[in-house]
Amino acid sequence: MEHESRLTSELRRLLSTQRTAALATVDPDGRPYVSLVPYAVDTSAPRLVLSISGLAAHTGHIRRDPHVSLLIADPGQPGQPVHALSRLTLSARAGLAEPGQPEAEALQQVYLRRFPEAEPIARLPDFRYAAVHVRAVRQVAGFGAARDVALDRFERLLRSM
Repeated sequence: MEHESRLTSELRRLLSTQRTAALATVDPDGRPYVSLVPYAVDTSAPRLVLSISGLAAHTGHIRRDPHVSLLIADPGQPGQPVHALSRLTLSARAGLAEPGQPEAEALQQVYLRRFPEAEPIARLPDFRYAAVHVRAVRQVAGFGAARDVALDRFERLLRSM
């Protein structure tokens, strides 16, 4: 087994322990729009999976422009330096799967494996699954510990989770 660096171990920890990400989309006027979304890791693709309402503004934004960014970060703790928070920025393209299609069912399985309590929401007719295909990765593992992560290395990490 290949040795995993401290930064890669921190990246794995962040992805597996955090359950939500800030999702940035672009509105029709070209303005950035940020919302909070839960995410799951699809180890087979590799990609991230979101469950989003068809009524949400970010869903319409993704339909018009699939370019998105996700920020996954440790929460701040009172008394702890905010500049030392571990965080990850993903530049990506999101694709919406249509309900009833095999792709949507596969994404739903991945999502419900991480969030089984969301099963009642999954039955609502306006919810969609989005497959998030990462294109670039920037990791900050604390003050002075930042790097770009090669996409092939990031995909290997997702497959191993």
